[in-house]
Amino acid sequence: MMKERGLPRSLRLMFSGGVAVGLGLLAHSVQAQETKTDDAPQMQRIEVTGSSIKRVANEGVSPITIIKADDFAKAGITTASEALGTISANQSQFTTSTNVGKGGTVGASADLRSLGSNKTLVLLNGRRLANSAFDGSTVDLNIIPIAALDRVEILRDGASAIYGTDAIGGVINFITKRSYTGLNVSGEGIIPSQSGGQEGRINVSGGFGDLDKDGYNVFGVVDYHKQSKITASQRGITGYVPSLGLSQTSGNTYPANFIDTGNGVAGNPLLATGCDAAHLKPNAKGTSCRYDYSSTIDVVPETSELAVIGKGTLKLNADNKASIEYLHSESKVTQTVAGDVFAGNGSDYLLPSSSKYYPGNGITPAVAGLSGDPLSVNFRSAGFGGRVSEAKNTADRLLLALDGTMWGWDYKTGLSYAVSKAQETLVSGYLNNDSVRAALLNGTLNPFGPSAPGVYDTVKNTGKYLDAKTTISSIDFTASREIAQLPAGPLGFAIGGEYRHETAEYDIIHSVADLSESTGSSTSQSQSGKRNVGAVFTELSIPIVKDLEAQLAVRYDDYSDVGSTINPKIGLRWQPAQNLMIRSSYSTGFRAPSLYELNQPASTTYTSGSYNDPKLCPGGNVGPGGVEVRDCNTQFFTQTGGNKNLQPEKSTSFTLGTVFEPVKDVTVSIDYWNIKIKNQIGVISEADIFAEPAKYANLYVRKPDGSLDYIVQTNQNMGNVHTQGFDLGLGWRLPKTGLGDFAFSIDGTYVTQYDYQSEKGGAYLNNLAVYAGGVGSTPGVVFRWRHTAAVNWKNGPWSATLQQTFSTGYVDANNSVSAPYDTHNVGSYTRYNTSLTYTGIKNLTLTGGIKNILNKKPPASNQVDNFQIGYDPRYGDIVGRAFFVRANYQFF
Repeated sequence: MMKERGLPRSLRLMFSGGVAVGLGLLAHSVQAQETKTDDAPQMQRIEVTGSSIKRVANEGVSPITIIKADDFAKAGITTASEALGTISANQSQFTTSTNVGKGGTVGASADLRSLGSNKTLVLLNGRRLANSAFDGSTVDLNIIPIAALDRVEILRDGASAIYGTDAIGGVINFITKRSYTGLNVSGEGIIPSQSGGQEGRINVSGGFGDLDKDGYNVFGVVDYHKQSKITASQRGITGYVPSLGLSQTSGNTYPANFIDTGNGVAGNPLLATGCDAAHLKPNAKGTSCRYDYSSTIDVVPETSELAVIGKGTLKLNADNKASIEYLHSESKVTQTVAGDVFAGNGSDYLLPSSSKYYPGNGITPAVAGLSGDPLSVNFRSAGFGGRVSEAKNTADRLLLALDGTMWGWDYKTGLSYAVSKAQETLVSGYLNNDSVRAALLNGTLNPFGPSAPGVYDTVKNTGKYLDAKTTISSIDFTASREIAQLPAGPLGFAIGGEYRHETAEYDIIHSVADLSESTGSSTSQSQSGKRNVGAVFTELSIPIVKDLEAQLAVRYDDYSDVGSTINPKIGLRWQPAQNLMIRSSYSTGFRAPSLYELNQPASTTYTSGSYNDPKLCPGGNVGPGGVEVRDCNTQFFTQTGGNKNLQPEKSTSFTLGTVFEPVKDVTVSIDYWNIKIKNQIGVISEADIFAEPAKYANLYVRKPDGSLDYIVQTNQNMGNVHTQGFDLGLGWRLPKTGLGDFAFSIDGTYVTQYDYQSEKGGAYLNNLAVYAGGVGSTPGVVFRWRHTAAVNWKNGPWSATLQQTFSTGYVDANNSVSAPYDTHNVGSYTRYNTSLTYTGIKNLTLTGGIKNILNKKPPASNQVDNFQIGYDPRYGDIVGRAFFVRANYQFF
């Protein structure tokens, strides 16, 4: 058996899970001081994320963070993405809220090292899940059954030789309970101090059979979570933020703007009275009305998640067991965005002078200078309410597995099938474009105010318009043992392999999609793709001399569509003293373009922000051939989609770190990391395209009259990325006091470099502490410093935690505004959370707490890459202060 010189237990826990203490793991720190007695059972060999070789101690060559699931409850954490938000290496928080208004059924994802969520490999019990069907490059974290988890292990150095070549940013392994006996019920409620956003969760766990005594165990968990929506008005969110120089408004308004097709006169019936209607404002020149679409959306959509997982394990003999595991999970997101958009732009959506709604015909105020010819209207269907859509993701996985010991080998093998399905449904507020044109011409639709009852039913468009499915069928095996006894210790060896068949289908339901242009799919075509992937890997654990161990691993992957690749990993672990360990690793990575990145159906929809056409409205001033309501400060069309010519991403990763105990009860970890990526896959941001029109001239597609038809944002290989920095951890258990036990912990990440190329061979651009376009496929910022700190207290049945999360400020997205507002800096951001737990009643655990105690608002930002304007939803908490209570009862 692999047996290593032992670190003090506190140091072992710090080494394997330094970040986890930020959640309030006083119990772990207290246990760290326990001494081993003669009666203590012999430690068993375990497999830890990052190695396939079992060993007694859980220290290896790779930096690992471990979060215990019991601590989710103490912190009031209700989702997997929220738990990962406490990890300093996971800077961006891609939650359901960040995807409002973007279409598709994207849920929540992780993004280690800010390299993009597609470079973080997410596993459940060490095996892959199917990627989310409508963002098929990453797993939707909303499907993770948080109530069934035992722990989460985060490998921060990639280890692609073991788990897959695509683990460039790191590996997140969600590990469920191995077995469970009894019946447990828990419920939780979260109530924000402001309106909206209430949450509820209930879960039931039950199981029977003792593996050791009965030879079997069967258990299951049912978990349900729901959160109500938060509207923009409930948090004062608006696209009009004068203090930031932001006027993210639209020329497609309600009441409508118009262009007289006879003489070119443009205006709005309410312009003379100052555009005095809800969500309407005059432009800076007072020449047109603008619609504040950002003030009408849901900044947090209504969501619900249901997860069911069951596992049965049969002990075949003393050393071997068989198991079957099934996961079913589904999430539903209902979101509201601004009313449907109809841009006449001088030639379409014509309102004839015979219409009773024509200005001056008795209902709509007259406008001077009209020729009597039809008006081309630019309007929104706000009179029929906002656009409401429902996105539904479902995930299933069936796993049959064998594991144990045979002929001196530790082995495990499994056969699994995983599927993810997604669909998008129009619920209300979407209109049939052709029906709208007809209703304008026949005079039944009023673009300037409420229409008669029944008109909505003649123009509405509802039903499912997008349907997608991804699958993974796989078989895998791993075997390990000690194959020789060297002078410094046993030589450990592991070998393994897997075979996967992956498919992806993206279906456009044209009977619905074609009727509403704002779905973005009216001109799209269904796409599909598939591939086979075969892989073999091997690993050696070599004791070089006493207290110095090397890990050598290599992986061969063969992709049926992009070819083969070999990726090694080399690691060293040196323990020169009982209270000191030094570790280092080097590995290479290879990420093939996902089937989604290759086959994503082309979609043409509106930009998130409003811009000026650089040719027809340069600097916001109408140029020759320009029309203000069409070309100035408006949302243009953008085309996104897959690219079958994408090349694989390749990477190198290096880490060097130490864990030591300078004085008793104080542990410190420092890890340096350095990652380089070639051929990063992504898209040029819309803000960059409009900020540098000469550079990106080939991404502008114009109509015959010279007006802008759309910009191109399809997937492409953008160039290289180089990032490096340090992970820092500190744990301190204070001396015992009469008031109880106290502990302090902090986990932080300090980034020293993040440079990227926006195209192959281009200049390197800085994304560190600057909002820019190098963060994976989505523009954003890489924080120079981010940490989670906690003070933990325990006294008998009482325990409490005070937690702080902090991130430094940065240079804002200043290319989205003009002088004098283009020098804005986003301030640092600090939040405090607290909780109190009581276990003094038999079988009952009660927890209460406050999230965001000081009700800290997200710092002001002028970014326009998300529909939420005035702040960045990826880096701030729009919910605000929230109170939570939780009760857990163990029946037997």
